[in-house]
Amino acid sequence: MKNVFPERLKSLRLERGLGQVQLAKKLGVGKSIISLWELGKCEPTLSNLVAIASVFDVSTDYLVGLEND
Repeated sequence: MKNVFPERLKSLRLERGLGQVQLAKKLGVGKSIISLWELGKCEPTLSNLVAIASVFDVSTDYLVGLEND
């Protein structure tokens, strides 16, 4: 299965008009972590995945590609 998380994270961030630094502050992580997630170089912890879903008001299933919309 293709890892869609990096694409979905970046798309959601841009749709909301957030920069990487702004999102990092909302999540309590460093800006470099956002960049690494968007590049697909590392994956968020479960707690970070839940926090991302909460920030963007989407399901964790959507973020990881288990549901389409």
